[in-house]
Amino acid sequence: MNRENLEDILNLNGKEMVKSLQENRKQIFQMIPELEDEYGFEQKNPWHIYDVWNHTLVALKNSKPDLEIRLALLLHDIGKPYSYQDDGNVRHFKKHPEKGAQIAKNILERLGYNEDEVKNICFLIENHAKTIDVQDINMNNIDIMKKLLLIQYYDASAYNPKYTNQVFERLDIIKEKMKLKEREFQSKHRDIEY
Repeated sequence: MNRENLEDILNLNGKEMVKSLQENRKQIFQMIPELEDEYGFEQKNPWHIYDVWNHTLVALKNSKPDLEIRLALLLHDIGKPYSYQDDGNVRHFKKHPEKGAQIAKNILERLGYNEDEVKNICFLIENHAKTIDVQDINMNNIDIMKKLLLIQYYDASAYNPKYTNQVFERLDIIKEKMKLKEREFQSKHRDIEY
């Protein structure tokens, strides 16, 4: 298994991709040993019904075929086995996005991704669990913020169904605000063109 093989798998449609990830799991874990720690790692949290690996697979299955998004999803919870806190019967994962971004940076550099690719994917991982502040969006970051919003939808699609709609409703509000902001940018840009 090499980077190109992994990218080929990540470019498949959702169901075929998940099947191929499962069939090639051992080879993928040899290439990215940090992922193996997700396998069977129970989340023990009411928001989750899958272990970390299967949560990742469900999020990936629901995603559109965009390599940057899919790499970020593959690695988005890689920090969980290294940043959990047990509180009785409930497990919490404070700072897992930050830890995950650090681990992902090492993985992506090891696999030969360029500086911009590493920066974007790590940004998506580090921010996947943070509420997007539409005030922070500008013409320079609108595209990456739209990817971040998609990752948040895909991540939520793999939550306990009891909570998914609640998260989707919050994301829908952000999505509408982002659309308005993007229209503002387009309108301003159009005004200055001759």
